[in-house]
Amino acid sequence: MIFLTEDINRLETRYRGNLINSITGFKSVSLVGTKSDRGLTNLAPISQIVHVGANPPLLGLLFRPNVVPRHTLENIQKTKCFTVNHINAGFLEKAHHTAARWEGSEFDHCGLSEHYINGIEVPFVGESHLKIACELKEQLEIQSNGTHFLVGQITYIEIPDETLSPDGYVDIEAAGTITCSGLDSYHSTSRLARFTYAKPDHQPKKL
Repeated sequence: MIFLTEDINRLETRYRGNLINSITGFKSVSLVGTKSDRGLTNLAPISQIVHVGANPPLLGLLFRPNVVPRHTLENIQKTKCFTVNHINAGFLEKAHHTAARWEGSEFDHCGLSEHYINGIEVPFVGESHLKIACELKEQLEIQSNGTHFLVGQITYIEIPDETLSPDGYVDIEAAGTITCSGLDSYHSTSRLARFTYAKPDHQPKKL
């Protein structure tokens, strides 16, 4: 099947959304925890989370245009902080259900545990094995379609001891972290290989 620009433009909206979201490949997906300025907790699955830099430690979140209420986006913009919680198979269905338009806290409606750590005011997901806290540092609006790109600085990381390698590599597969494709498909992973740092004069070797 081949799609040209005019073909894509003619597609039904939901079909086009499924198509374009699928072809970008596998993506990380996490539950982002926030709290409103009135103290109401919020939880949402976000699959547009990317590494921005390690020094300082930064990650980025992409949000669709806020033409309808985007509680996670609005909460981060107001309170300047959020958590990122890896999803594992043990609470996958509950995690997916947080995407519904709930009145009130998704923690309560979906049966997930609010967990507070180290004086951080926004909630973590108690069931998650890998937890990150961030402070908002920068936000950009993508002019092409009105999406928002938020940059957060990592202030807290919690990972299982057994997943951390001597060189700093984290085996997220061993932590049970799942991945996603498209808008609603979730996957477990199976690592093929890890290689040495690539250099022109050295053949990569498996670690």
